Amino acid sequence: MLGNIEINNVNKSFDEVHVLNDFSLNIEPGSFVSLIGPSGCGKSTLLRIIGGLEKQYEGSVFLDGERITKAGSDRGFAFQGSNLFPWLTVQGNVAFGLKARKIYKKRKNDVADIIKLVGLQGFENSFPHQISGGMQQRASLARALVGHPKVLLLDEPLGALDAFTRMNLQDEILRIKNENNMTMLMVTHDVDEAIYMSDKVVVMSARPSRVEAVIDIKLPHPRVRIQDSFALYRNKILEILNFGGQLHEAEYNI
Repeated sequence: MLGNIEINNVNKSFDEVHVLNDFSLNIEPGSFVSLIGPSGCGKSTLLRIIGGLEKQYEGSVFLDGERITKAGSDRGFAFQGSNLFPWLTVQGNVAFGLKARKIYKKRKNDVADIIKLVGLQGFENSFPHQISGGMQQRASLARALVGHPKVLLLDEPLGALDAFTRMNLQDEILRIKNENNMTMLMVTHDVDEAIYMSDKVVVMSARPSRVEAVIDIKLPHPRVRIQDSFALYRNKILEILNFGGQLHEAEYNI
């Protein structure tokens, strides 16, 4: 499994609003990269372009050397909020994509495996309203993972959760990534979350957005949020965000 994403000179506008400006970025296979920046700077739009959900833009995006022109099973998508179908059980929600692709019979064992992977065994027959918000988000992750994607796109998947559930799921997502060696790209507004989970944090400027900084997080896992080196990364990212649009260097590495 690879999962190299190459974004070349992407420009995107909505009517008269220029959102992404000559945006370029390379994401290495098996890495965890977070996008962080001001609200409305195009983070989610960029994820939708990579996912093949947004097709009207200038520039090019490649996955493992092949240009992305549409959605595909090689990219899984998890959104803020679970977006589960309320009339389906956990098992039904996880299996939905396989059934839509008419491969459920060949891959039905994957459903049970993924449900176990995200820690929902015993809740297969529960409906979304019968389980907690954190468990709903686990089910959403399972639905995105069951197709064995090369890339998992995470659009603030933990934003609606309480702090303790959120930190627990951060560790679960990292465990899943390491066990499956997949590339993960996450949109977040939480600086600590980005530092805790990522190999690289990409700071985006205000729109029309470009890469303001790419910061390599050189801390071993598991990371300690209260250590001084963690705070140094936090301060640097906050400094860049406070002066977004005033820096002229394309990259800032520490």
